[in-house]
Amino acid sequence: MSGGTPILVVGSVAFDDVRTPFGAGADLLGGSATHFSVAASYFTPVRLVAVVGEDFAEAHAAPLRERGVDLAGLQRRAGRTFRWAGEYDFDLNNPRTLDTQLNVFAEFSPELPAGWEDTPVVFLANIDPDLQASVRGMVREPRLVAADTMNFWIAGKPDALRRTLGAVDVLLINDGEIRQLTGRWNLVEAAEEIHALGPRTVVVKRGEHGVLVFAPGDVFAVPAYPLRRVLDPTGAGDAFAGGFLGQLAARLRQDQEPDWRRAAVVGSVMASFQVESFSLERVRQLRPGEIEERYAGFRKLTEFGDFQR
Repeated sequence: MSGGTPILVVGSVAFDDVRTPFGAGADLLGGSATHFSVAASYFTPVRLVAVVGEDFAEAHAAPLRERGVDLAGLQRRAGRTFRWAGEYDFDLNNPRTLDTQLNVFAEFSPELPAGWEDTPVVFLANIDPDLQASVRGMVREPRLVAADTMNFWIAGKPDALRRTLGAVDVLLINDGEIRQLTGRWNLVEAAEEIHALGPRTVVVKRGEHGVLVFAPGDVFAVPAYPLRRVLDPTGAGDAFAGGFLGQLAARLRQDQEPDWRRAAVVGSVMASFQVESFSLERVRQLRPGEIEERYAGFRKLTEFGDFQR
């Protein structure tokens, strides 16, 4: 997508081996930055910062290039690309990690190509909070900064994560992670704890139960879309983030105020496409009008009349 308000994303590009009750795939293109970028590309230009190894061929970059993602920030290093293997049982909310090989990602030091330091919207995907903070420090006066995290960093680097959140506007996090980070079981209380750390808006991802958005002066819930076909939830949270921030960036392009509710629905639309296939096969090839059709489907899910006795 050309023109508009670009988003800078820093995260992982990976190869995944995934098994679910409905199928399996090996050497699948994955990673947080990958799933985010493809979803966001439907709404606004995307600039990707990540690292890959010698096993990452031009054919692997094709799905990103096809969507117009700017790969000038994709570093290539000697060694192998980050690899993850996992499996799901019928509780698709909780994958079991079978193998993690950081490879070149272990020494990842993000670098921004010239001019990218002025990118208006920044997404810090779920990488080391010190790396997140370093990228945040490279960008001059962004209009919106969002971050994701994961239980590994919450447990291993909680102080660094809390410092990083002090320079973040939006935190995207799942329900288990926000409870772990804050020590609060109640999600309303947990969101209040996060607000005190810095983020004005907190998006709590709840898997098949949808999302809760705690925005300034507003709380909003979006259900998960009822699908006949769910193959693989890997990357759904990142696809949500891509739709969510892509919609917000599109409004910034038009000098409009953030519409957190619309963004949450758009994010949920993109996540619903993501789970319908392994890797990027569904979300990379959406037909014209499909996003709008499913958005209308979400509207129909939540419409109801006035209360009557």
